Amino acid sequence: MIQQSEVSAMNFGQRVRELRLARGLTQRSIAEHLQVSISYVSKVENEKLHFGDYPSEKFIHKLAVELKADEDELLLLADKVPVSIRKRIRQRPELFRKLAKLDKRTLDQLEASLSTGG
Repeated sequence: MIQQSEVSAMNFGQRVRELRLARGLTQRSIAEHLQVSISYVSKVENEKLHFGDYPSEKFIHKLAVELKADEDELLLLADKVPVSIRKRIRQRPELFRKLAKLDKRTLDQLEASLSTGG
């Protein structure tokens, strides 16, 4: 899995292309396996989709399986919240509102304390 700072710097299409090339797959093979057009795969990779055409969660799931990629990473890059995170937000919305208001330095400190268990 890539680091959070790398996720922020990368967009969905770039990551899909990177994963596809790393697996040695062509746009044609991905399109055939996912039952979409080559043009659609190209538009995904080049971020040329219109709002209504943007990949659904179902498509992203299939894409993650095909690319042997982290589905949550692809969902986040596509500005979609993974189901597991949505469930946690619903359980503790007040906590997530507080987290959203924290500045970068405080979030970095919190992350570091979670990583060290302290």
